Amino acid sequence: MTSKQFLQPIDRLALALMLVLSLVIGLMLWGGNACGSGTNCLLVTGPRVRDFSWQRKQVGADDPSFILTFSRPMDRGSVEANLRIEPSLPGKFSWAGRKMSYTLTSPAPYDTAYKVSLEGATERIGTSRVGREMQPFTGEFRTRDRAMVYLGIEKEEQGQLILYNFTQNKKIVLTPKDLVVMDFKPYPDGEKILFSATDSRNNKPGLSEQQIYNVTTGISSDSGKSNEDSPPAGRLNVVLDNKDYQNLKFDLSADGETIVVQRVNSKNPAEFGLWVVRKDAPPQPLKNQPGGEFLIAPDSETVAIAQGEGIAILPLTPAAKPLDFLPKFGLVLGFARDGSAGTFVKFNTDYTRSLFLVTNSGVQKELLRTNGSILGCEFAPQKEILYCLLTQLLTGIDYQEQPYIAAIDIKNSTNPLDANAVKPLLLLPTQRDIHMSLSPDGLALLFDQVVTSPGIPPTADGLRTDEGQAIATSNLWLLPLTSSKPGEPRTQMQPEQLPLPGLQPRWLP
Repeated sequence: MTSKQFLQPIDRLALALMLVLSLVIGLMLWGGNACGSGTNCLLVTGPRVRDFSWQRKQVGADDPSFILTFSRPMDRGSVEANLRIEPSLPGKFSWAGRKMSYTLTSPAPYDTAYKVSLEGATERIGTSRVGREMQPFTGEFRTRDRAMVYLGIEKEEQGQLILYNFTQNKKIVLTPKDLVVMDFKPYPDGEKILFSATDSRNNKPGLSEQQIYNVTTGISSDSGKSNEDSPPAGRLNVVLDNKDYQNLKFDLSADGETIVVQRVNSKNPAEFGLWVVRKDAPPQPLKNQPGGEFLIAPDSETVAIAQGEGIAILPLTPAAKPLDFLPKFGLVLGFARDGSAGTFVKFNTDYTRSLFLVTNSGVQKELLRTNGSILGCEFAPQKEILYCLLTQLLTGIDYQEQPYIAAIDIKNSTNPLDANAVKPLLLLPTQRDIHMSLSPDGLALLFDQVVTSPGIPPTADGLRTDEGQAIATSNLWLLPLTSSKPGEPRTQMQPEQLPLPGLQPRWLP
């Protein structure tokens, strides 16, 4: 009896299927890889993009680069020559095996949808042979909504935290009426706001009654982003109460994991200093020499604080010794996002003030000397320009300061006494209570314009300026910034008054 007589029809069918599957698997291995998840093809005929790290995601200024992962080693020149991004986003290429990284030279403008395509690139075989052309690839992503947070000033919103989404033309009140918000800082992902507030019902308003809270913004769900971990707007949580200690100033780390609060013992005012608050851990005092103004560094592990005749750099661990001390500075203004530089103020003996750039390599460069005040500075995304809120002393009998917004060219500034080193962008009303915020993509500035009520004492639950004057109203302004060449200070367009009365506008990251 032959072997064919022992094979039943089902056996012959099984053998045929095994041969076919073996052939398919061999061709797949030879071709590079199977199709990725979500596709219906059975065979890859050439190299392809296996993964695009930004596919259908929403990205922000804290997302500097995307990665394309290929199924085969690629001819890098052909990939770089054929990659297209619409609208255009300048950037730099880098490679690690089959992964290509594209790092943006500046953040992608917000409120924009982008398309990434790659067609015509080829695989690399050995050191010189050019292989098959890859399958065409198309990906898409978008940047975050353009949004800001501010304090309400109108009677029905007074002291409440309000979010305004420019992309959707939508306003949301985040905090309840019985909380009067004093200060606030957005978390790096924009999903929550950290803020200090007093309860208007306790009849004892003021810094001594502040508690620290956070509240959700709902920005992801409003933007159509599917994320179960993103609750709706307005979910409130107490971070730090004031039962035994008064909570004064606070700061939030760049990674959103650490809060530093200046606190004083309610029963023993001599017990005064910085405390560290971390998630799922009790607050800890740093137990260092008390100081004044402070700011957490971008590494989220150290804090810069004014102590005595200088600025101390302290680790965020209890009783640790200072890592560094900058003796000639009296105030730290801010840091570049990557921690490569910071801005500091020196109070000179001739009653002038100097703005210094201090790099992490130890370089200290004087950028500006003024007889007015230096109220705040923010680095542009490319770190070549500083946008500053400054004042100049007006001549006359009465002491008055003229505030203005200016751009300082960090790269080319050499003489702090040279008027050309500072480019004024906009003169502001003669007042000191002004707050400025540069958008994460560097394309616009927000600022407020407070109108006070001279001679009228502020009420117990009313808003007031830093100098204690009653605030009658406050207008919010948007100043678009444009630039003809990369690295140049952006020149201003006409400022636009927003139909949103409020205070202390800040962009969401």
